[in-house]
Amino acid sequence: MHRKLIHTFLIPFFLFFDSNNVLFSQNKDETKLINSTKERENLISYSDINKIILNNNQELKSLNELVLSAKFNLNSKLAKRNPTLDFNVNGLPQYQVGRTYNSNSGNTKTSQLSVNPSLRLNLDLIDPLRGNEIKIAKLNYEIAQNNYDIKKRDLIQEAKSRYHDLQKSYQDVINKEITLDLSIQSLKDAESKLETGIGTKFEVLEANAQLTRDMQFLNEKKIQQKINKLALKEILNIKEGFNIERKQALKGYWNYDLETNLKNGLQSNLSLKNTRIQEKIKQNQAKNFLNANKPKIFISNTFSSSFTKGDSLTSTLIDSDEYGSSYTNTISLNFSWNIFDGGQNKNSSKSQKASAKAENFSYVNFQNILKSNISKAHLNLKLNQAKILSTLDELSSTKESLRLSRLRYEVGISTLKDVLIRQKELSDARSKNIDAIYKYNLNLDQLERLTFLKINTNCTDQSIDKSNDQPYSICDI
Repeated sequence: MHRKLIHTFLIPFFLFFDSNNVLFSQNKDETKLINSTKERENLISYSDINKIILNNNQELKSLNELVLSAKFNLNSKLAKRNPTLDFNVNGLPQYQVGRTYNSNSGNTKTSQLSVNPSLRLNLDLIDPLRGNEIKIAKLNYEIAQNNYDIKKRDLIQEAKSRYHDLQKSYQDVINKEITLDLSIQSLKDAESKLETGIGTKFEVLEANAQLTRDMQFLNEKKIQQKINKLALKEILNIKEGFNIERKQALKGYWNYDLETNLKNGLQSNLSLKNTRIQEKIKQNQAKNFLNANKPKIFISNTFSSSFTKGDSLTSTLIDSDEYGSSYTNTISLNFSWNIFDGGQNKNSSKSQKASAKAENFSYVNFQNILKSNISKAHLNLKLNQAKILSTLDELSSTKESLRLSRLRYEVGISTLKDVLIRQKELSDARSKNIDAIYKYNLNLDQLERLTFLKINTNCTDQSIDKSNDQPYSICDI
């Protein structure tokens, strides 16, 4: 009864392969997944990631606004070099009415409407704070630009990493589908042998257990594929559905030695540059605290005028038609000096100098971390190059082992257990190869991010690892 249920519900959903077709059908299965026209719509390639991140990512748009903010702040500080012009009006208009009484003189009264506008022009000749404030604003603007570029590169690397995750998921699903097909074939063979009387019930149960495990593994890989697709969709900020290039391939080659990686990485790293800039900012802030106690010299020109109608302080009858006007113009050279502030600015200056020294220590520490990360990425790339080659050899060997094991099982000189073991070894070999290519591509993106060097499309002799005496190199893949 159990065997009939398997035939009724499981077998019609899977494609049967004979032993030779199963072993060499991976490429056919890969292309089958992208046959429909719908899947080809909204196809995102690896090279599209940069453009999509720049256009869609909201975090980058936020940082771009901060760059604009820093630019406007710089323009504000630069404007301190220009003269300022103030216009004031005391009373627009103002009406004054009153009466005075005096026992020794005549009484007076006032009833007058007046307007008193003034215009003041200031030009700073010597401002001890202005120069450093402009320098600090320029440095902050440079930091904002660097922060934008840092985040842009980080997001692009993260998006590429998620792209590789999704691509690997598709390959893992294909691998598990192939393994599932092999398990179905094994179950079919075990049932056939049982029906002819040359097999055992134990082999059927063993094959069925393996089939159940493989179905579970396939389901897990499909769920992980959906999760990885959601992660990529999130970082790309895509609303509609999309597809990617599902076939896994090497994204390029790294033709630079470790010395070149370290040299270029240390020279181009924006976080290191920001640390140096922060040190300069702290030094300029320390100077500004001391400059606050230096004199300031500026020129001012004040033009004031007055327009009146009516009488003021008159002892006779008020003439409401009386009017008058006056103006004065004053030019002066002004001097102000905050001589002593109780030591506040001096201590604040020392505080900023200490912070500047702290930035220097941070620079050295981050430099050591960067060297370590570049070296690790470089070594891991070499390691995964070797893994790609070794897993290709392992994949070829396990395919042949499975083929021979099936032949031996068919003629009765081997057991189904041996076939299932070889079947698992083939699945593991594919997984290792998929993982090696996946990690190799991640290492390429990491090195590109850390060193600011470009991934090469052509393989050179520097890329070839001859230490393992392989018959072919990474350049041949």
